Amino acid sequence: MKALVYTGAEELVYRDAPDPEPREDEALVRVESVGICGSDMHAYLGHDERRPAPLILGHEAAGVVETGRLDGRRVTVNPLVSCGKCRACKAGRENICQNRQIISMPPREGAFAEFLAIPEKNLVEVPDEISLQKAALAEPIACGWHAVRLGREALGDKSAGAKSLVIGGGAIGLGAALSLSAQGFDDITIVEPNELRRSFLQENCGQNAIDPAQLETDGEFDIVIDAVGYEATRAQASAQTRPGGVILHIGLGQAEGGLDIRRMTLQEITFIGTYTYTEADFRETAQAIFDGRLGALDWVETRPLSEGGQAFADIRAGKAASPKIILDP
Repeated sequence: MKALVYTGAEELVYRDAPDPEPREDEALVRVESVGICGSDMHAYLGHDERRPAPLILGHEAAGVVETGRLDGRRVTVNPLVSCGKCRACKAGRENICQNRQIISMPPREGAFAEFLAIPEKNLVEVPDEISLQKAALAEPIACGWHAVRLGREALGDKSAGAKSLVIGGGAIGLGAALSLSAQGFDDITIVEPNELRRSFLQENCGQNAIDPAQLETDGEFDIVIDAVGYEATRAQASAQTRPGGVILHIGLGQAEGGLDIRRMTLQEITFIGTYTYTEADFRETAQAIFDGRLGALDWVETRPLSEGGQAFADIRAGKAASPKIILDP
C-alpha cells in the first residue's frame, strides 16, 4: 500500500509500506479520509518521543471495512485501543487505561495510509447520508466533547448561563466550542492569535473569535478550555477563570509552566487535565455529527495524501486558514 511515512524531524515521505495484517477481532479498513492533528504536528517537528521515526502517523480516520462482520460498512474509527479488563476500563474510563494503545504510536501504525488494522469494537458505522470527510471529524471533536462533559459535571448547577472561553482556534478548540454549544452553553468566545484562522472562524464557522489582546478583563469566565497547552496559554487560562470556575486542559504543547497556582488556590479554581475521550464520548460525538447538532462541519480543507508533506509545511508556516486539513488516500 501507499503511505505517508514520518522519517525524521520535518520529513514525510510518500512511499510503499507493508499492508497491515489484522489480528483476531480486528478489521481491515480502507482509509478514505484522515485528518492532520496537532499531535501529528508535534511528531513531525520531532517533539514527541512517543512517536519515533520511521512511523505512519494519523489517527483521525474514516473509511470502508474490507474484512470481517462489518465488511462493506462505512465507519469512523476510534483510534484508542484499550484492554477492557483493568479498573479504568471497567469504570467506563477507557481513555486512562494503563494498557492503552493508539494508532500512530508504536506498536500500532497510523492512518496516513491506504489501509488500517483496528479492532472491530473501535468502529462506529456511518449513515449513508453522512460524508466520510465529516465522519473523520468525530475523533478531534470527541476530545472537546469529553472535556466539556467533565467541565459541565464540575460546574454542576452553576453551568446555567455560564460564560465560556476556548483558547486556540484549531480543530480541537473549534470542536470544543461546538461541543459547548451542543451541550447547552450559549456564551462562547474563542481566542486565536493567527489572523488568517481567526477570520476563517468568524466568517465560515459563525464563531465569536477574537485576538487575545481583545480580552479586556481577567477572571470573568466560568469555564476555560486550553486547547493549546503552552506556558502562555496556561497563564492566560489561570488569569481568565473566575473564582470557583473550571480550567479544562486538553493541549499538549509544552509539559511545564504557566499555571498561577497561588491564584487557583486562593480562588478555588478547579483544574482538570483531560485526555482524549471514553468510548461513550466517542459514540456520542459521532451521533451528534450524524444528527447535525455540531453544525455543517464544512470548515475543512481536503488534499491528496500524496501531498501530505506540503500540507504539514503549510500548517507549520501558518498558511492554512481552515482549522482542519483532511488527507484523502
